[in-house]
Amino acid sequence: MESAVPQAPVERAAQRFRRQALACQALGSPLYAGLLNHAAADLLAGGPTAAVLDGHINDPGRTALALRMLGGVHALVLTGRAGELAPFYPSAGGRADAGPGADLAWPALRALLAEQRAEVCPWLDHPPQTNEVGRGAALAGGLRRLAAEANYPIRLVEIGASAGLNLRADRFRITGGGVSFGPANSLVQMIGGWLGQPPATQPPWTGSVEVIERVGGDLAPVDPVSDAGRLRLLAYVWPDQAERFDRLRGACDLAAEIPAVMRTEPATETIGRIRLEPGTWTVLWHSIMRQYLDQEQNEALDTSVAAVGATATGTARFAEVSLELIKGTSDVPVELRTWPGGARRRLGTAPPHGVPVTWSA
Repeated sequence: MESAVPQAPVERAAQRFRRQALACQALGSPLYAGLLNHAAADLLAGGPTAAVLDGHINDPGRTALALRMLGGVHALVLTGRAGELAPFYPSAGGRADAGPGADLAWPALRALLAEQRAEVCPWLDHPPQTNEVGRGAALAGGLRRLAAEANYPIRLVEIGASAGLNLRADRFRITGGGVSFGPANSLVQMIGGWLGQPPATQPPWTGSVEVIERVGGDLAPVDPVSDAGRLRLLAYVWPDQAERFDRLRGACDLAAEIPAVMRTEPATETIGRIRLEPGTWTVLWHSIMRQYLDQEQNEALDTSVAAVGATATGTARFAEVSLELIKGTSDVPVELRTWPGGARRRLGTAPPHGVPVTWSA
């Protein structure tokens, strides 16, 4: 039997662009789906896309090269430096009609890649900073469950935190499943963000979630209060998804009101700093970040979490709340582990961008 012919790097990269296009289509961005399919064809034809990606064509799939490139393009659109493309980007006041929108927009994007290669290429050197605020709906439900189990204040730690916006998830307003969570006047509103039976509704829970410490770690943290930081975050939001933009802008404003400590460090170093304290929950949170780690890094992360869990006691409690992709599935599990003991529970599922969360336990 003949062995499969290895793919050339350019063919492999084009295939990844098409896979990302399928994901964008499934997640409600027909504009990006269409543009990525055009970019894949342009890459194979040796067009401007190939020139932009020169030097990165062999980057691993987990680096999300397609989203890096589109993030750089979107930044130009948002700052008024992509006049021919902006009319197709709703984020800049344009229109992106489903279907033909991408076909009409592609010539403008292709011209931009050819003319402003030097402005787009630096975005390929950094991981996507998709600080998706919708994923905070999963964290908020996990915090609610923990507070109902033991009414302790919460010390919240996030790894792969980007700008740390979800460190303020207790201050988001989330409704659904017959309950409301968070301040009614919150700058971040997720109406209908929960489906099913949210945690701690049987019996009805009357307590509150009190977060007393907020710490995040990331290899390249973003300051959500600065103009440059906000632009970087907005650039990674898909331009035809208005609700994501509204949540992100509100979360950036909320970050200006509620401080959090952000450190430039790998996940294992952030976890290594954790010291459990009596009378509190220490909660480790992460979402859609493990896909960017290789096997060795993921194993090191597991070892670090287990080491912290081994120090937990009945009063100095530790928990891990996660929203991480499982290959081959469209819905992402919301999982909770608690120590002492390390019991693991699946609380529900959510789409990759977080809302709505469908609770099942």
